[in-house]
Amino acid sequence: MKVLVTDPVADAGIETLRDAGHEVVTDYESEGDALLEAVADANALVVRSGTEVTAEVFEAAPDLVIVGRAGIGVDNIDIEAATDHGVVVANAPEGNVRAAAEHTVAMTFAAARSIPQAHGRLKDGEWAKGDYLGREVNNKTLGIVGLGRVGQEVAKRLDSLGMDLVVYDPYINEERAAQFGAELVDDLTDCLARADFVTIHTPLLPETEGMIGAEELEAMGDAYLINCARGGIVDEDALAAAVENGPVAGAALDVFAEEPLAADSPLLDVDDIIVTPHLGASTEAAQENVAVDTAKQVLAAFADEPVVNALNAPSVDESAFPRIEPYLDVADTAGKIAAQLLGERISGVEVHYEGDIANEDVDLVTASALKGVFSPLEYEVNAVNAPQLAEDRGIEVTESKTRQAEDFQSLVTVTVKDGDAEMSVCGTLFAGEDPRIVRIDGYRVDARPYGHMLVARNRDEPGVIGLIGTVLGDAGVNIAGMFNARETIGGEALTVYNLDDRLPDDAVGRLLEDDRIISVDRIVLDDGETER
Repeated sequence: MKVLVTDPVADAGIETLRDAGHEVVTDYESEGDALLEAVADANALVVRSGTEVTAEVFEAAPDLVIVGRAGIGVDNIDIEAATDHGVVVANAPEGNVRAAAEHTVAMTFAAARSIPQAHGRLKDGEWAKGDYLGREVNNKTLGIVGLGRVGQEVAKRLDSLGMDLVVYDPYINEERAAQFGAELVDDLTDCLARADFVTIHTPLLPETEGMIGAEELEAMGDAYLINCARGGIVDEDALAAAVENGPVAGAALDVFAEEPLAADSPLLDVDDIIVTPHLGASTEAAQENVAVDTAKQVLAAFADEPVVNALNAPSVDESAFPRIEPYLDVADTAGKIAAQLLGERISGVEVHYEGDIANEDVDLVTASALKGVFSPLEYEVNAVNAPQLAEDRGIEVTESKTRQAEDFQSLVTVTVKDGDAEMSVCGTLFAGEDPRIVRIDGYRVDARPYGHMLVARNRDEPGVIGLIGTVLGDAGVNIAGMFNARETIGGEALTVYNLDDRLPDDAVGRLLEDDRIISVDRIVLDDGETER
């Protein structure tokens, strides 16, 4: 596979990819048309914040499997376009968490004790001992806006230094906040008003852009603001005015709405505002960690294994993956067969789990089932874009579980619907790794799902199976296996054949000429094609 790296990452990540046998091309200057040309034959793209991965990039890269962001923020990646093209987007949120948290703590102390200002004046020859009266953090209140990974690490460190913690985060509950010794409040203004120091740890989203403006700064009063998360969350002009003219005591920023920070930024004119050039993740350990983490996710995507930090695809814990991995193909195959047997129009898909598999996280299995459903319809689909494809086409997807299974240790049933018509196909594993189709439209069967298959419905009358065998023999198609099922004697029967070759059109015609044959469906599983 070819991996294109367009922003500098630590050598350890590049070597991880090369040691796995992949070609790694580094091109740190490409942008615009040059980037589109460079990515045209790439299977993976590794970036940091410097590369804009737009819809045009995905259009230009038909073989792209994954975009790996060596860091946390993915503002520069069009995730919606990635999903439409079936490309995984994954970041490396863990690798620089400790570094970002430590930088936040360092900036908190720098602001509280005016360390950079005093340092600068001493270097200039001034002994300004009497000009700086700092604040201790002990017995002060820390307002944490966003209790994600970095916020949690900051909470741990500053809680141990004697701070009281107040958290605003609409996506966590009180119990989770309490685990970090924090009080959860429902109102941002309340959090800001109670804090002596405020640290920000939210992503830049439409709802967080400009979240800290003049009104919120006024509510802070004589407190310090520290932002090492993302630029654009804080109104920089309002912050400069609030620190210079009051009431805010000071601020420390590592991130900015536009980077590099412009020379005429009002932030640079206020002595009590400390600025650093986006250094939160700039430690040797952090850079190596995010590079290696990103490389591992690229390798996982190449191997069709779970990408643990995928942002637009179902994922699963690495320890749980071996338990569900065999069912990915089972669900995919059941979906392919069900979709073909129902026909081309589908309005709903239901995936039902019974037995041991119902105890697992099955999002990835459901995505595989959807992939199977859409594959026979000739869509360009994979487990990444299958759920989005269903949503775009107004196809209702439901998932259900029953922890008890009557006949099998685990069973996956894929049902496709069009109005009142529906078709169900059930799959399982024999001996832990032997995939079988065990029910089709309620008929008990025992079919090995591979290669060419023929599903025939017929009236349960003597001679029908002989007729089918004769027609296949005349066509030179060998039967590798078969299973016949019926509802009642003389009723309707269903037979599944494994064939060594594709059944020709004229042979299908001969079968359908017999009044006892109700329908004949040809299915090819190995290459993902299905035909009627």
